[in-house]
Amino acid sequence: MDSTSLTHKPIPLLLRQLAIPSSLGMLFNTLYNIVDTYYAGLISTEALAALSASSFLFFFIIGMAYGGTSALTALIGHAYGKQHFFLASIIAKKGVALVVTVGIFLGLLGFCFASELLTWIGTEERYHALALSYIEVILLGTSFFFANFALNSVLYATGDTKSYRNTLIFGFFANIAFNPLFIYGWGFIPAMGIGGIAFATVLVQVINAGYLLYKSLKTGLIGFTCKAHFYPDRRIYKTFFTQAMPPGLNMLMMSFGSLIALHFVTLYGYQAVAGYGIGFRVEQLMLLPSLGISSAVLSLVSNNMGAGKFERVRQTLFYALVYGYTLSFIGMGVLWFSGEWLVSQFDPSVEVIRSGTTYIYVMLFLFFGYVTHFSCVATLQGIKKPAMIFYVGFFRQILAPSIVFTLCVNYWELSFVWMWIGLGGIVYSSALFLLVYTYRQLPHRPIARA
Repeated sequence: MDSTSLTHKPIPLLLRQLAIPSSLGMLFNTLYNIVDTYYAGLISTEALAALSASSFLFFFIIGMAYGGTSALTALIGHAYGKQHFFLASIIAKKGVALVVTVGIFLGLLGFCFASELLTWIGTEERYHALALSYIEVILLGTSFFFANFALNSVLYATGDTKSYRNTLIFGFFANIAFNPLFIYGWGFIPAMGIGGIAFATVLVQVINAGYLLYKSLKTGLIGFTCKAHFYPDRRIYKTFFTQAMPPGLNMLMMSFGSLIALHFVTLYGYQAVAGYGIGFRVEQLMLLPSLGISSAVLSLVSNNMGAGKFERVRQTLFYALVYGYTLSFIGMGVLWFSGEWLVSQFDPSVEVIRSGTTYIYVMLFLFFGYVTHFSCVATLQGIKKPAMIFYVGFFRQILAPSIVFTLCVNYWELSFVWMWIGLGGIVYSSALFLLVYTYRQLPHRPIARA
């Protein structure tokens, strides 16, 4: 997509053009995770619980990449919208270098303390070793995950949501072949068990990083003719961290919030952990279109803010909410009738099915709240006013859940379902506040003439 399309074509058309490839890619990414869940279930229920626990721990680590990559998209988009292509290139190179470096550091740090971290989140002894054999392999490949996120943010800023989609589609089909190969072994390849699932994932990330680097080179924003362009720059890093910190901390808190929830779920037993892991992945499947829309919102808002097209910024948020609410209503209907069947495909245990289905049936009513959060957070990032994201994230992900879960599980000793009912009140109260706040932050100046 050329540099002027994002600031001139009709917003509804652009949302569809950007969101559909992004959503399709996320669909295959979630299907990828579902394939992992399926093969873990074939090994044992303990392996399924181990995958759930270690996956939530890894989500916590890679959540730290979100702030950096979303900041890259916003800053490059602003420069791109103003036709400042050299500045966009400098930001892209220094940003990618920083994100990958952080990924290497966090991966090694997590590897050194993986066992202690698994124990901290409540991993039971019966599946602790399985979880460790999975997470250690994943952590050693963290830099490739971060590289994919960073390179994709460069492409997103230019309106290219198809390249990352292609990597996710490839990853899904490659994972179907790689998982049994590394789990059970073949020829000179040893049987790795659940560690084979992790090895297959890292291998896919390595291949995808090569492809995204090739596509980024074609944009002209990434190149290796001048190594000094990748060196640290205090002024750019200051702007980068100002933009990255609120959404990064928000995603970090979101990941930490998942660990808090997991900690309380472990109190209901390992079968509840397995059911929660399955339900979470099924829920994400239905939220994918809305996540794709939020990615499109960030690209459109940042470019149009840079170009001074303020009315188009308001239109972007409005249509994002309309599309997101419509898709959420459809997703609610699908999960209401198929939730129990979907969970039962991964584990036949009655307790696992009950826990997973309970989670899904409550969470599907929260879709409208999540859509509001996704769209408003992307808009605030795009207009470079992300500060409030941190405070809302802290309330929604850490403060309120810690209080509600403690009351429901430890104090009142309520059943599993009340954890998620309590979460629903938190999601909708914070979504309403964020929606009002975001609309008040939108610019009101006249449209800049092309």
